[in-house]
Amino acid sequence: MTADPKDADADAERDDDLLTRNQASEFLQRFGIRMKPTTLARAWSVGNGPPCRHIRGKPLYPRGVLRGWAEAQDSGLRRASWERPVDERRAP
Repeated sequence: MTADPKDADADAERDDDLLTRNQASEFLQRFGIRMKPTTLARAWSVGNGPPCRHIRGKPLYPRGVLRGWAEAQDSGLRRASWERPVDERRAP
């Protein structure tokens, strides 16, 4: 019996893997989030980016934490208030 390549990919990407900023930037693109490594650094410094660890001064992002942060950025489908039927709109 041969191993399924999908299983090998899943094993290769564990949630506790630590990613560099360059790797984190590439990983976030899977979720439609395009952030350059420098933007990740700036976002972390002002408190609105994904959390990271610093080991010997080097920022590292746990893959699972990064995935959770990316998923939390998605607001889901929304409609503008003018698109909803009049009876669903809030009265002023």
